[in-house]
Amino acid sequence: MSLWDALAILLAGIGAGGINAIVGSGTLLTFPVLLALGYPPVLASISNSIGLAPGALTGAIGYRRELKGQRSRLIRFGSMAFAGALTGGALLLNLPEGVFESVVPVLIAMSCVLIMLQPRITAWARKRRPARLNGGVLLPFGIYGAGVYGGYFAAAQGIVLISMMGAAMDEELHRINALKNVLAFVVNATAAAFYIIFASPIWPVVGLIAAGSVLGGYFGAWFGRKLTPFVLRIVIVAVGLTAAAQLLLGRI
Repeated sequence: MSLWDALAILLAGIGAGGINAIVGSGTLLTFPVLLALGYPPVLASISNSIGLAPGALTGAIGYRRELKGQRSRLIRFGSMAFAGALTGGALLLNLPEGVFESVVPVLIAMSCVLIMLQPRITAWARKRRPARLNGGVLLPFGIYGAGVYGGYFAAAQGIVLISMMGAAMDEELHRINALKNVLAFVVNATAAAFYIIFASPIWPVVGLIAAGSVLGGYFGAWFGRKLTPFVLRIVIVAVGLTAAAQLLLGRI
């Protein structure tokens, strides 16, 4: 690994940590960088998931004030996120690599669409059914599905979680975002432990992303209460579409 490669990975980790704390989808920054540097897609995804876990923790800590009074939600939703992450990790390691390379461009494109449409989706869902305090009986199963997705490929799991909880729960957005950060950490940490035991990550990449994501997660949480996500959505979508195109062109 050259010095410039290391710097690119570190900067991508900082950006991803900040984005994950504020909105979600930091993987859409780190994953394309790893692909551009020539790392195989599955190894890049595994190393990226492990590296982003510490940054998810700092993002959750940064929102600790908004977590007050949400203990029962954390236990109920966290257990479903944990089970989903184990399922997603098992799928990544057991399905053929060609499946991952075929599915991930679609997942990235869907993530980009979801990032742009999330406010409209939330508003539409609120009109269809009033939000409930704890989201109703179906929300935990949605959390499990998001955990499966995050364990398999982490991009935009934060957006998925915010969309579901924002539509289902009668709660203030920053408190939902705090809950999202904890659930994303549960998924990332579970997937990271799973991959450390059963896979062979690229440890220099893991270390650089982890260092960057911790720094980015801290400052991202600090800025999160002040920023609107619109411009950030545009940047993430541009990076995500670049990654999807790169994967698709690599298969031609």
